Amino acid sequence: MKLFETDHYFHYPWDQVTAANWQKYPNELSTHVVSVDVLNRTIDEERKTLRTERLIACKQSIPKWLTFIVGGEQKSYVREVSEIDLVNKTLVMKTHNMTMSHLLLVNETVVYRPDPELPSRTLFKQSAEFTAYASISKICDKIEEWSVERFGQNAKTGKLAFEHVLQSLTEKWDESGLFVNDVSNTIMKEVNDVSKKTSNVITEVKKLGIFTNN
Repeated sequence: MKLFETDHYFHYPWDQVTAANWQKYPNELSTHVVSVDVLNRTIDEERKTLRTERLIACKQSIPKWLTFIVGGEQKSYVREVSEIDLVNKTLVMKTHNMTMSHLLLVNETVVYRPDPELPSRTLFKQSAEFTAYASISKICDKIEEWSVERFGQNAKTGKLAFEHVLQSLTEKWDESGLFVNDVSNTIMKEVNDVSKKTSNVITEVKKLGIFTNN
């Protein structure tokens, strides 16, 4: 098993960062993300939390030597479960790959929370575990090493892309003064789209034999 960890500060308040999180994709830098579909969204009024489950489809090239091992999958799926806690001001996002998880399992955790030393900025903490399954340990090591390297590249690009999204949305909100309405409209639109998208997405994933109810 290999580990990846990184910390970063976004110089925007937590409420703006969490609102922008729903509008992160698509963007020009994270071109490997093909689609993001909301599968479920629930609100716990007593705990003041919002739980969202999304299915993320990605497409990116892999080395030829790895293609021989895992096959020629053109698209991979990632299940993401996030929870926004309005009382404690945390956004926790947990993801794991659904495609080829019997060969390589990647468990990622991302946490956004206000910086206690400077509340006007947001602390971002990202960690991931990579576990390859193969009969030969050297192959496992090679797969894990490549995965950590690629993950690190995508993580760096992802932070840069999110900075651009934050800057663009903040300028928009500052100009219009409609920050709260814009956030509300974004969430409501996603909720309304769930019933339209879920059936088609689940059907496609079931055909690939990678859907899980866990």
